[in-house]
Amino acid sequence: QVQLVESGGGLVQAGDSLRLSCAASGRTLKAFAVGWFRQAPGKEREFVAAITWSGSSTSYTDSVKGRFTISRDNDKNTVYLQMTSLKPEDTAVYYCASAHFPLRPPGKEVTDFGSWGQGTQVTVSS
Repeated sequence: QVQLVESGGGLVQAGDSLRLSCAASGRTLKAFAVGWFRQAPGKEREFVAAITWSGSSTSYTDSVKGRFTISRDNDKNTVYLQMTSLKPEDTAVYYCASAHFPLRPPGKEVTDFGSWGQGTQVTVSS
């Protein structure tokens, strides 16, 4: 089973940028779609972005389109989330997750993903 570790979170001001990383160990991520989710206090975990196993296709929730970019480096077994023009409403714990099965397109539901990292906190002040 793959172990995922997120990093790159922090406290920033509105308008700033951050790049989150999701590093995998124990198994290659190469054949698996990966998603980023976030969870704000008192709210359910929500889909942010996903990328296919090959990196050829990406998807985003509407609120981050044009501001966030998901990418992957399969040689480094790592997936990234570049976040720009951050807003206070982006404040949350961000999680990465890999799909249950290889070579399948990513879903947008929590249940579409099987392995999760521990999360990294992103706080955006106004």
